[in-house]
Amino acid sequence: MAGAEGDDSLYPIAVLIDELRNEDVQLRLNSIKKLSTSALALGVERTRTELLPFLTDTIYQPPLESLATVEETVVRDKAVESLRKISQEHSPVDLEVHFVPLVKRLSSGDWFTSRTSACGLFSVCYPRVSSTVKAEIRQHFLTLCSGDTPMVRRAAASKLGEFAKVLELDYAKSDIIPLFTALASDEQDSVRLLAVEAGVSIATLLPQEDLEALVMPTLLQAAEDKSWRVRYMVADKFSELQKAVGPEITKTDLVPAFQNLLKDCEAEVRTAAANNVKVFCENLPEDSRETIIMTHILPCVKELVSDTNQHVKSALASVIMGLSTILGKDNTVEHLLLLFLVQLKDECPEVRLNIISNLDCVNEVIGIRQLSQSLLPAIVELAEDAKWRVRLAIFEYMPLLAGQLGVEFFDEKLNSLCMAWLIDHVFAIREAATCNLMKLVEKFGAEWAQNTIVPKVLGMANDSNYLHRMTTLFCINALSEVCGQEITTKHMLPVVLKMSTDQVANVHFNVARCLQKIGPVLDSSALQAEVKPVLEKLATDQHMDVKYFALEAISVLALA
Repeated sequence: MAGAEGDDSLYPIAVLIDELRNEDVQLRLNSIKKLSTSALALGVERTRTELLPFLTDTIYQPPLESLATVEETVVRDKAVESLRKISQEHSPVDLEVHFVPLVKRLSSGDWFTSRTSACGLFSVCYPRVSSTVKAEIRQHFLTLCSGDTPMVRRAAASKLGEFAKVLELDYAKSDIIPLFTALASDEQDSVRLLAVEAGVSIATLLPQEDLEALVMPTLLQAAEDKSWRVRYMVADKFSELQKAVGPEITKTDLVPAFQNLLKDCEAEVRTAAANNVKVFCENLPEDSRETIIMTHILPCVKELVSDTNQHVKSALASVIMGLSTILGKDNTVEHLLLLFLVQLKDECPEVRLNIISNLDCVNEVIGIRQLSQSLLPAIVELAEDAKWRVRLAIFEYMPLLAGQLGVEFFDEKLNSLCMAWLIDHVFAIREAATCNLMKLVEKFGAEWAQNTIVPKVLGMANDSNYLHRMTTLFCINALSEVCGQEITTKHMLPVVLKMSTDQVANVHFNVARCLQKIGPVLDSSALQAEVKPVLEKLATDQHMDVKYFALEAISVLALA
């Protein structure tokens, strides 16, 4: 018995070894994925004494160090990720004895692959080693930053900000700043753009006076770099940079740089800058915010509204409405409304969509009356747009507009529009329109619904198009609860029951579903006397779908 138990305990490792040696790549891959499960089955001691030696002897010696040098980037990155996690489990002594030597070996490797991997490991071991070892680590990082291979310099540049954060401030200034300056003027633009990201991180570490002298000249140079990719990176990181440098440097250095980026000759750069317009304006010093925006930023924004590139206009449209909350009612009415209107009528659907989706920002500032007078004609035009997604985007704002414009204004300007959507040729529009009606009834009440909405909805039950007849049922589903028992029983139920004799099977099973939906709103006498006979008849229908939904309704409403 004991022998059998011993054999059983050897079984997981034996199977694993067989699979790892198998010629079938997929089988080997599956077994590697199960390593953690196998380790749990073996326990701590046997994992250490049996599984690890097998892995290191059979596959790699040592595994992660070897994997960090391979050609495939995705494998190297995973190896570095694992090494970073493992470093946290080392004591300071073990870091110096085992981990730091590994980092040094990788950073001195013959192949660029090992040196790129080393770049991601300096920051995790630096904080917990002795000052002597720290000096060695800094020297190794410096060597990689100034190496001959662009791929290694790129990797070093990508980790420069991360490494700077764990260094003592004096070393950050004496060692990191020169590296940053050198990488930011590297011959390869792929290195320079990564240095920009590092520069933003470094800016958060330095006191104001050092920042202005040591970092800003290099970053401002990057904002005018000959490569659009570097300028794009500056534009993309601009709000982070603004937070890092503070209000004074923003006023003196960043405002002119931001203007230039908004006017850049490359559309990608203008797009990245446009995305940051609202955040940049929000974070300007309060005492001079309005002046800076009106004098320096708004003229650039006015140009971007008519940009030749649709991505630039779309990026701006997603943030421009937010300027109204920053500039206030008077400035919005005088300067911004016209820009919103231009974008609402833009030929690009994405631009129009982004403006519609941010209407609430403007509504909060100027009020719905002013909004309706200036933008409503354009909104009505969009509600009839050829692109169905644009029409759909209007729905979300219809209850908001309705509730604040009031019932008379709504009936006069928008009611016919909402009813027209019920017979739109796109199902998603018809579906959203029924939901829209429910929200409108919640705003204006059941009496308004009975007088204005319900007659028009029920009239569609006689439409020659069966899709429109089905829309009647979908509307009744949505409206029965908000309209209440009396309107549902007296006005809606007779129409639903009559539609049970429709010629189209799709209408039949939607009648069954509709009766199930409105059943809880009806009183028990109507259920027994009117609904039950119709459902029982539908339960004998030749079409399986009709029969299924009729029987389900009978069961749910407890009419059996």
